[in-house]
Amino acid sequence: QVQLVESGGGLVQAGGSLRLSCAASKRTLSSFTMGWFRQAPGKEREFVASGRWSGGGTDYGDSVKGRFTISIDMAKNTVLLQMNSLKPEDTAVYYCASSPLRYPPARADTYHYWGQGTQVTVSS
Repeated sequence: QVQLVESGGGLVQAGGSLRLSCAASKRTLSSFTMGWFRQAPGKEREFVASGRWSGGGTDYGDSVKGRFTISIDMAKNTVLLQMNSLKPEDTAVYYCASSPLRYPPARADTYHYWGQGTQVTVSS
């Protein structure tokens, strides 16, 4: 099993920045791809970004392209999500997740392990 622990959420004004961190207990074949998802109240879980421990590029949801950046720190088994130019509609619980697939579809059901989530609130 892979344990994932997110941190870094909080309250920020619109236009501000936050950096989320996800610490993974280990890297295994079951965690080939690391992803970030978010879920706002009353909405489905939404794909935000993904990257791979071994490189191979990154992917982003349309709503965050150009504002969010995912990065992988292999030495620390950590996945970061730098969020800039935040908007009130970015308010959600953000989850870190891992998938055994190299290029999983941007759907929550293709990710097997999940963190507990961290709240991000953007005020207008």
